[in-house]
Amino acid sequence: MAEKKVSLPAKLINGGVAGLVGVTCVFPIDLAKTRLQNQQGVQVYKGMLDCLAKTVRSEGYFGCYRGAAVNLTLVTPEKAIKLAANDVFRQKLSKDGHLPLWGEVLAGCGAGTCQVVVTTPMEMLKIQLQDAGRLAAQRPVSTPAPAAAPGPAPSLVAPPSARPSPPPRPSATSITTELLKTRGLAGLYRGAGATLMRDVPFSMIYFPLFANLNALGRESVLGQGDVQARAPFWQSFMAGCSAGSVAAVAVTPLDVIKTRLQTLQKGEGEDTYRGIIDCTRRIMTREGPSAFLKGATCRALVIAPLFGIAQGVYFLGVGETVLGMLG
Repeated sequence: MAEKKVSLPAKLINGGVAGLVGVTCVFPIDLAKTRLQNQQGVQVYKGMLDCLAKTVRSEGYFGCYRGAAVNLTLVTPEKAIKLAANDVFRQKLSKDGHLPLWGEVLAGCGAGTCQVVVTTPMEMLKIQLQDAGRLAAQRPVSTPAPAAAPGPAPSLVAPPSARPSPPPRPSATSITTELLKTRGLAGLYRGAGATLMRDVPFSMIYFPLFANLNALGRESVLGQGDVQARAPFWQSFMAGCSAGSVAAVAVTPLDVIKTRLQTLQKGEGEDTYRGIIDCTRRIMTREGPSAFLKGATCRALVIAPLFGIAQGVYFLGVGETVLGMLG
């Protein structure tokens, strides 16, 4: 039995609401993921909990949400495009209500490709804001003074004007303006190839796995005359969590490469990269294979509830309810 068709406006509302709720819940873990993935030489953080604890101590609770405004602004179109595109491709590729596995994979590939137009600038800006705290923590507090020359002893307390002032915190607006001014629109799409390389495999794994997990046990129920075509909320939620965590861990090496390529400011002694191949080679040579799994736990903890909430809201039909109230 084919699932009930949902209008495109309803799909867009469902995806947008799901993205807003999900990002608000898991953004601090995503911040920890970015900072852990960018560590090369100086190990500022020992792990996710250490990163979050140090962030709260040095930047306050809201420091864990640095970059969240960009994500919350753009996650609505990003999630809406991803979920709606997948459904549209699935409907186009279905024959008599049946979609083979190759069709599920192809639909996921199409969804991942469509979302890159929004995902790349969103991730580009978010990463700069998230990583600013790590770079600030890496800077030395004071520099040892050289040996004093013969003569009067210098004052041990530097005048206020001589103390280095902390660099201004970047904002999404200032980063966007600077990138557009110096590099044009291409500056906002730095790392687009790496983003595509991550998001397409993720969607090819996630959507077919979710669809099959979400359909478990429903054929027998439908066979007994039940006309309910949708899975219950808990099943959609658990299917989204499970499929999201598997897909997230599977593409973590690609996410590490993308994060490194999109990070504009580097710490002392940290590598800069000329492209995907150069980045892969340098990470392998300098940090070893384990570096490609940095932030894997964080990614699973972020993506699992993010997509669980997304699919739960999506299948609850929030969009249909909103459109019904407006109509």
